Amino acid sequence: MHISEGILSLPLLAGGGITAALGVAVGLKRLDHDHIIGTALLSSAFFVASLIHIPLGPGSIHLILNGLVGILLGWASVPAIATALLLQALLFGYGGLTVLGVNIVIMAAPAVLVSLLFGRLVRGQGKKQKIGAFLSGAMAIFLSAVLLALALIGTDDSFLDTARLLLVSQAPLMLIEGIVTLFVVSFLARVQPELFHLNNSSTP
Repeated sequence: MHISEGILSLPLLAGGGITAALGVAVGLKRLDHDHIIGTALLSSAFFVASLIHIPLGPGSIHLILNGLVGILLGWASVPAIATALLLQALLFGYGGLTVLGVNIVIMAAPAVLVSLLFGRLVRGQGKKQKIGAFLSGAMAIFLSAVLLALALIGTDDSFLDTARLLLVSQAPLMLIEGIVTLFVVSFLARVQPELFHLNNSSTP
């Protein structure tokens, strides 16, 4: 779900860069130093999951896991995702440096939002936890796809058809991410429940 360089308008690139920088600053401020290792591990999981691309329609789909990162890290998910995206841009040419800010917003803003919306459910037990986990995974992808479409349309109306196709192509990924997040959360709740307290210091 990376946007490549040379597509977006300068105002969108500047706005995305400023918004991403503010989000990273807030995330770093709320990151508890005791949880830096856990944050780094989740950043690595996001980095690896995004490397496997499956072509579909005008773009491609791949696991993102921003919903999982969001519910575990809260605001700290912004610097975690930003670090992974920066490394992907430098090492593999995914996206690019000029569009890095926009890509951070597209993937990190939904992570923070699902944390605020479903974090309490995920930190619960039983069916509530499972429902919260599924919704976190699915809604993070939906919101990222919407932000991606808005960025394209905001640059030029000629991207309208492309934006529609990208939204449709992400529908299967919403279901997959919801299921994956559900199973990962259920597993972690059994073997390492303390992970669900990583975002205690990074949420309002």
